[in-house]
Amino acid sequence: MQTKIDEYKKEVDLFEPSNKEALEQFRIRFLGKKGILTDLFADFKNVAPDQKRLMGQLINELKNKAEQKLETYKESFESLVVVGNTFDLSRPAEPIKLGTRHPLSVVRNEIISIFSRLGFTVSDGPEIEDDWHNFSALNFPQEHPARDMQDTFFINKNPDIALRTHTSSVQVRVMENSKPPICTISPGRVFRNEAISARAHCLFHQIEGLYVDKDVSFIDLKQTLLYFAKEMFGEKTKIRLRPSYFPFTEPSAEMDISCNICGGKGCNICKYSGWVEILGCGMVDPNVFTNCGIDSNVYTGFAFGMGIERITMLKYEINDLRLFFENDIRFLKQFSSAV
Repeated sequence: MQTKIDEYKKEVDLFEPSNKEALEQFRIRFLGKKGILTDLFADFKNVAPDQKRLMGQLINELKNKAEQKLETYKESFESLVVVGNTFDLSRPAEPIKLGTRHPLSVVRNEIISIFSRLGFTVSDGPEIEDDWHNFSALNFPQEHPARDMQDTFFINKNPDIALRTHTSSVQVRVMENSKPPICTISPGRVFRNEAISARAHCLFHQIEGLYVDKDVSFIDLKQTLLYFAKEMFGEKTKIRLRPSYFPFTEPSAEMDISCNICGGKGCNICKYSGWVEILGCGMVDPNVFTNCGIDSNVYTGFAFGMGIERITMLKYEINDLRLFFENDIRFLKQFSSAV
C-alpha cells in the first residue's frame, strides 16, 4: 500500500494540466467519490494495527497534495481572460475610454512651440502672488485707477496677497533674477473676479512674452507677432495694431488678426469687421525696468500677452468658453486628432 501511495504522490507532483478539462479529470481521479483516495480510505481498514498510524499519515499527505494542486491551477485558470464564445465575468462591464489632451493644452503647447523657434524659453511662477509682483512692480501705484482694470481675488486676512490676475508677475520675477538679454514666455493659470458666461470666466489661461536687450524696437515686436499669427492661423493671416493703454507698457497696442473664419470678408465671429482681437502688447515702460533693477538707459524691450482660451476658440470655432471647464467627453473627444 505504501508503494502505491508513493507512486500516486509522484503522479500528483508531475501533473500539469493544460486546460480546465484536464484539471477536472484530475479531480475526479483523485478526489471523486470513486476516486483513488476513496479506495485508499476503504482499504485502510485492512491495514495491520501497527501500520495504521503511518498509512493514515501517508494517505492524508496524498490528499493534501492533490487538493493543493487542484486549487493552484483552478485559480490560475480563473484569472485568464477567456476568448471566444464565453466571457470573463471579472472584466469591466463597459469598455474603458482612453483619454486625450485637453484642447487648451493642445493650443498651449502649439504656442510654446512657435515661440521656442524664435528662441523664447518658458518661465513659471506662483499662482498666489504678493502685491509687488502682481501690481506695484508693473507700474500699478497704490490707489491708481489702473488697478480697477482687473477684478482681483484678494486674501481677506492679508490684502497684500492675491490670486495672480496675469502672468506678468512671472516676468517681474525673471527680470529681478536675470540679466539681459531676456527672451521668455510665461504660460499659466490666472484668476479674476468676473461673472461666468460664454465669453468670460473667473479663471482662465494666459501666455505672456518678454524680450529685453539693447536696441529692441517696436518693429521687433511687430515682426515677432506677425510670425506667431501666421504660424498659428495660416500664412494668409494679416495683423493690425491699434493704440491702447496698459500701465506696464508705453506705447501700448491691441493686436487684431484678419478673421480666419470668413477670410476678412465679415461674419458674426468678427462682428462683420473682418478683424478679431487676440492680444495686447507694447514696449516695456522704463519704470518697470527700474523697479526690477534693469537700467532703462541701456536696455529696451517689448511684452505681449494673450488668453489661451481666446486663441483656442478662434482656432476651433468654439462659441462658449464654459465648454473648456465642463469635462464633457462628447466635447473633448473631438480634439483627439489635434494632439
